[in-house]
Amino acid sequence: MSRTRVTPVFLLVPALALLASGPALAGDIVGKVKYAGKAPAPAKISITKDQAVCGKVNHEDESLIVGADKGVKYVVVKVADPKDGRKMSPAKRPSLDQNGCKFIPHVEIVPAGQEIDIINSDGILHNIHSFPKNNTPFNKAQPKFKKVMPASFEKPDVVQIKCDVHSWMSGWIVVAEHAYYSLTDASGGYRISDVPAGSYTLETWHEKLGKQTKPVTVPATGSVTVDLEYAAKYVQTSCRPSIPSDEILCPGCGCRR
Repeated sequence: MSRTRVTPVFLLVPALALLASGPALAGDIVGKVKYAGKAPAPAKISITKDQAVCGKVNHEDESLIVGADKGVKYVVVKVADPKDGRKMSPAKRPSLDQNGCKFIPHVEIVPAGQEIDIINSDGILHNIHSFPKNNTPFNKAQPKFKKVMPASFEKPDVVQIKCDVHSWMSGWIVVAEHAYYSLTDASGGYRISDVPAGSYTLETWHEKLGKQTKPVTVPATGSVTVDLEYAAKYVQTSCRPSIPSDEILCPGCGCRR
């Protein structure tokens, strides 16, 4: 007579829990992005319109912010060649606020296809103008009574956002194709969590300093530290290519001579 072998339940439960807990054999990529040379101090921006609202906060050019320890803020760091199809899942609905006639945050990462709220906290007329490469552009007025205006970007992209009413306003929305993105903080630090173990190319993007790549091998557990550095050089702007960074041409637009 044949016998059926029964696996004890107490052996199956831990195995099932391990499978359901998330990506096995995954680590974190952490590090800092620094600037090698002496960075120019952020230029003051002259407010030329709606002084009562726009002048209530300090305005400086945010296109290159370097901390005391050379850390670069607002650098997007991503895994350029992920091995899975995991998508970014934001903890809350993304938003871009116009507050004090500034875009807050200056740079934001949102998943492709995710709707984003464009908020008008100023109570005055703004006009949102997008400059994408891979998505359909939009150019919409947002009067004071329209507090929230939805927008979305279906394809991975780097999109500049401007206000046609207040020429100094500028921000960026980076549309992510997968989960493995990070944005550097004021110290230049970043972390990309739960990356499956393996070898990858790490890529950075900065609105003035451009792109860099660096190979990285992610361990099965723990983390790997990858620091990156941008060389001191002429900054790229939308006004002119390759111009030194020591003289402002127009307040708010980031153009330098």
